[in-house]
Amino acid sequence: MAPQATSLVFIVRRCKPELVVPAKPTPHEFKQLSDIDDQEGLRFQIPFIQFYKYDPSMNGRDPVRVIREALAQTLVFYYPFAGRLREGPGRKLVVECTGEGIIFIEADADVTLEQFGDTLQPPFPCWEELLFEVPGSGGILNCPLLHIQVTRLKCGGFIFAIGLNHAISDGIGLVKFMMAVGEVVRGATSPSILPVWQRHLLNARDPPHVTYAHPEYDEVVDTKGTIFPLDDMSLRFFLFGPTEISALRKFVPHHLSQCSTFELLTAYLWRCRTIAIQPDSDEEVRIIFAINASAKLNPPLPTGYYGNSFALPAAVTTAEKLCKKPLGYALELVKKAKNKVNEEYVRSLADMLVIRGRPHFTVMRTFLVSDLTRAGFKKVDFGWGKPIYGGPAKGGVGTIPGVICTFIPVNNGMGKDGIVVPICLPAPAMEIFVKELDGLSKFIGSSL
Repeated sequence: MAPQATSLVFIVRRCKPELVVPAKPTPHEFKQLSDIDDQEGLRFQIPFIQFYKYDPSMNGRDPVRVIREALAQTLVFYYPFAGRLREGPGRKLVVECTGEGIIFIEADADVTLEQFGDTLQPPFPCWEELLFEVPGSGGILNCPLLHIQVTRLKCGGFIFAIGLNHAISDGIGLVKFMMAVGEVVRGATSPSILPVWQRHLLNARDPPHVTYAHPEYDEVVDTKGTIFPLDDMSLRFFLFGPTEISALRKFVPHHLSQCSTFELLTAYLWRCRTIAIQPDSDEEVRIIFAINASAKLNPPLPTGYYGNSFALPAAVTTAEKLCKKPLGYALELVKKAKNKVNEEYVRSLADMLVIRGRPHFTVMRTFLVSDLTRAGFKKVDFGWGKPIYGGPAKGGVGTIPGVICTFIPVNNGMGKDGIVVPICLPAPAMEIFVKELDGLSKFIGSSL
């Protein structure tokens, strides 16, 4: 279940970073983020990466040039991305639409796509060279909101890497922007789905009134030194294919047999991770996961909305119950937490965030899962066809290492889809975690 780390090393030659600005003048105005956008836990940058093969039909077209030009044209429509975040009274975030632009880097690498191997998945070799961090650009406020590097490969393929300021958009919103860039590359004069700002749709009510418990934002005091040590963290990537998921389903009680792969894998990893970090048996542990809020609203958010549009419901139990009871116990908790998200829950969430000053979600003895398997990164076509890998570039992102985990879709090159899961834990806990997963491997082996 653990992918092999690659030892591939190559050289990337980068041009000087530049700012790509909208191709036409855009309004200079201030646009508020929603009350979901500007919570503390989203104030970080998240990287994504796309790998594209050489396409003979695009022979003579330079991916760097055509993507750079398409970005400038697309930013005319998505002009807030070319601005800068400012912080107003009460820590409210606003975008000043300055038209200053996004960071763009042109690069070449002395490597072919084939050298990356048959199955493309994180961790990627020489990652820091494929999305170079320009000094002074890594902040959330007063910095570029998008960082893009397009790297040509020796085989004629290329790599598109992008860093997103999470406060202004989520993965699904970023995909809408990237799809629009792809449409412009392929000849469109405007995106087929025009961007919609309307961040007020996810603002708190006036006056705000909290109608649900939101344990995902509880203040939990660290009384027993259980915050992870940041100097001894181990990051590993685990692959769950059809065989592993099928094996897990054999542990599911009949009344929960209709559970989704997301629910099942989330419950399983939460249980294994809790066993690994060894909290005291009476301590509370949490699972939090991102749920698309748009579909819960009536009417749903406009199709072109590209802000953060998710809720983070939580399930809470004691370490002893989670670790000692069968997998079905964790699974039932996950399903109940997921099913409680409705329109009123989303409204209550925005109200709570405003009343409490935009707090960070709970991190103490918490595991947060974000499922990006359906976000759409693998559909982004810049003219060279769909990517052979599209999605998160690394694990361990977020303001607190080890808390956030993403489900990343991969294909093994033989038509079989799987999910790669990056797990970040203190080194001793990682050893225990791997032993827990070995139990599943042995079960698979014995059932063959």
